[in-house]
Amino acid sequence: MYKKKILVTGGAGFIGSHLCERLLNEGNEVICLDNYFTGSKQNIIHLMDNPYFELIRHDVSNPFYIEVDEIYNLACPASPVHYQHDAIQTVKTSVMGAINMLGLAKRLNIKVLQASTSEVYGDPVIHPQVESYWGNVNPIGIRSCYDEGKRCAETLFMDYHRQNGVKSKIIRIFNTYGPNMNPNDGRVVSNFIVQALKNEDITVFGDGSQTRSFQYVDDLVEGMVRMMNSDNSFTGPVNIGNPGEFTMIELATQIIDLIGSKSKIVYRPLPSDDPKQRQPDISLAKEKLNWEPKVNLHDGLVKTIEYFDKII
Repeated sequence: MYKKKILVTGGAGFIGSHLCERLLNEGNEVICLDNYFTGSKQNIIHLMDNPYFELIRHDVSNPFYIEVDEIYNLACPASPVHYQHDAIQTVKTSVMGAINMLGLAKRLNIKVLQASTSEVYGDPVIHPQVESYWGNVNPIGIRSCYDEGKRCAETLFMDYHRQNGVKSKIIRIFNTYGPNMNPNDGRVVSNFIVQALKNEDITVFGDGSQTRSFQYVDDLVEGMVRMMNSDNSFTGPVNIGNPGEFTMIELATQIIDLIGSKSKIVYRPLPSDDPKQRQPDISLAKEKLNWEPKVNLHDGLVKTIEYFDKII
């Protein structure tokens, strides 16, 4: 049987590592590309013994040449702590990385999937967010390097599709959590779990009434694979997220209860440009990909807490 050769940029990251494992389990050959800016060898060390897994240290903002059958482009720091640490590099990764991967896909005449983000909607004025909504984004704020970098990458994916016939696929990823998250990435689920495991105060920004929708990483990976395997005429963008909406207070309380932690909730001022609510409309994913999330918040948190408990 022919094994597909699949390139995953950002393959040592939180989501990339789960995707690499899934693709290997399906009998493919996987080339994982990562410069370890936020990815970690620890996430993929258990795959190193697999003869069909290859790891290459490379920064996607520089050109890269290889022969493969499909490309998943995930390379980019995705949490505010990391993408604001080197804002210029974040934009370069999004924009130059997209150009380099699209150039490769064009030359090889293969499908390429862009891991875009719900951040393209900015601080949304419509709720829940549908793909046809253009967003409400500050182009010069502290989160712009990520938000506008990802928006520009989507532009490039569509222009390469229209102008050069590249088989582009765009998914917009909403908040995702699960094992292999970086404990210091500043994201709300990892922050709360780490603080609760250490019995430290849980820091909630604002009054805790702002909402997020959380999807477990396995659901996201399923959505990515379905998008890649979908008809070439469907470019997206398509929202991949869990429409279940929770306030920060509800999330913190549930984590404290699951861990049996002695943590107390404390409040801090809301950072600038922090969206008040995020919730995907997933009707398009249901219709085109026959996809919807299967893992509820309780079950996903249990698995994530187990992972953090081991590494802390």
